[in-house]
Amino acid sequence: MATVLVVDDAAVDRKLVCGLLLKGENLQVKSATSGDEALEMLASVHPDVVVTDLVMPGMSGLELVAQIVGRSPSTPVILMTGKGSEEIAVKALKAGAASYVPKGVLHQHLLNTVQDVLQMVDEGSSQARLMDCLKRGKFQFIIGNDAKLIPSLVSHVQSLVTSVGLCDEASVIRVCIALEEALRNAIFHGNLELTSEQREGDQLVYQQLIDERTTKAPYAGRQLQVSIEVSAREGRFIIQDQGPGFDPSKLPDPTDPENLEKVSGRGLLLMRTFMDEVSFNATGNQVTMIKRSTSSEKTP
Repeated sequence: MATVLVVDDAAVDRKLVCGLLLKGENLQVKSATSGDEALEMLASVHPDVVVTDLVMPGMSGLELVAQIVGRSPSTPVILMTGKGSEEIAVKALKAGAASYVPKGVLHQHLLNTVQDVLQMVDEGSSQARLMDCLKRGKFQFIIGNDAKLIPSLVSHVQSLVTSVGLCDEASVIRVCIALEEALRNAIFHGNLELTSEQREGDQLVYQQLIDERTTKAPYAGRQLQVSIEVSAREGRFIIQDQGPGFDPSKLPDPTDPENLEKVSGRGLLLMRTFMDEVSFNATGNQVTMIKRSTSSEKTP
């Protein structure tokens, strides 16, 4: 059973978040009223993931992220962001947070985000020794619009990145989160041509649209081409969908306060924060993400 530590100074919000998480299977939820209390509990509770508010009296969420990264770098931190905390959220992601969820959509996305991060932690622990002799890997995948394949592909990449020693454990999780966001964008926004407005609307209606388009021409026949090349120096991830594409020059700035709280801007922000380089082709149906090693002593 995984343990989630919720950190929020507001009793009402803390109760709400704990209630949402307790709906998940095999989740044990603990709570702290401040960053200082959370750090005290870190050693005794040993949480598998921390969910924290950003704006708190005393130690802020940003400071808490920095403390956890220093003390327990393998413990991922998920931020809860509200209006007015956009700049702090970006700094916290750059400082080591694994993901974030806008407070306005906690009901729809918090539990899924926590479960996705926990799955990556579990996969990393169970597969760390599978390919301990691998020094370089280059792979190509052609997959359809079945989003259920994404966890398996991300798990495979996690093993590759860990095996070649591209980055530390915490950064491996962040790379995988960025990859998962890119794959989901390519399927849902690329191949299935679903809009950001539809994604931010009623979730049941959105799922019905997904189900319809996965069996309807021209969407059903489209595929993703995924190219992955990793070594101790660099990871390169190229994802190309068969949708009509878009104008990359018109992409909204995900760090703009107006966009940070939108679900549609979350994926792009995580991709650009967790990867060293993110670029799109001219037609907007291919994204290339690059993660470089921070060690100059790595060998190719």
